[in-house]
Amino acid sequence: MGTPLGDFVRAKRDSIQPESFGLPDRGRRRSPGLRRSDLAARARISVEYLTRIEQGRDRNPSPAVVNALADALSLDAAERDHLRYLVKMTNGACGGRRRPEPPSREVRPTVLETVRLLEPAVAYVTNRLGDVLAHTSGFELVMRGSGLLETREPNLTRYVFTDPRARTFFADWEQVADEQAFDLWFGPSTETSEWFKAALAPLAGQEFTGRLDRHLPPSQVPLRLDHPTAHELRWQRERLELPRTDAQALVVLLPADETTARAVERLRRQPGGGLRAIG
Repeated sequence: MGTPLGDFVRAKRDSIQPESFGLPDRGRRRSPGLRRSDLAARARISVEYLTRIEQGRDRNPSPAVVNALADALSLDAAERDHLRYLVKMTNGACGGRRRPEPPSREVRPTVLETVRLLEPAVAYVTNRLGDVLAHTSGFELVMRGSGLLETREPNLTRYVFTDPRARTFFADWEQVADEQAFDLWFGPSTETSEWFKAALAPLAGQEFTGRLDRHLPPSQVPLRLDHPTAHELRWQRERLELPRTDAQALVVLLPADETTARAVERLRRQPGGGLRAIG
């Protein structure tokens, strides 16, 4: 039986073309990507040891081996953080089957004031589970008609996978679905994320469960919204992680082109509310 750590290393190895590392093309293979022997050589570990890691038979590699694998796979900063998280989860540092305490929905007053100062920008506070905890009136304007904010405690992940309107609203639904599923690896705690995934899986089905074991971070691309009245809106996203919170972050959506900027100005002429914190 594999482990998240082994699955990640194998998936990353399979995604790398040998030529990108200056290795010769050795002809057709049964599996794509970098050979296990080539990765082991780059990491200066034995092929047997690498096999044990990938197959889940070694669950606690040393920090030196983890760093060597990260270097050998040319991981970026986000992928290195994810690799270290998977090591902790695989070796049993995070476990538990009992339903955990839900993450706090409280947003610090200073964060709420920061969001208020961002008006009339499009911004919201969320956590890695996808809870929408506070937002500007600009965010409410952009999301109006999508269905996301119609529930008492809106959750972007649940909306993406269970509300049919999401597939129309998000022009690149597959990309957004990949992002939301991947974010669950970094939830407030492993126990909380596992509970959330178990609760959502029966409702969301295979589109959700099929993404849970994908360990490669999705590529970062502009967010495209097919707005019901403003048509296509394109956004660049800035995500600011908030310290000392339950994996909360402040996300700001910035118009990616003039068409989007003009469309948002038209939306702002409509009646709208101010900052809203969702308890």
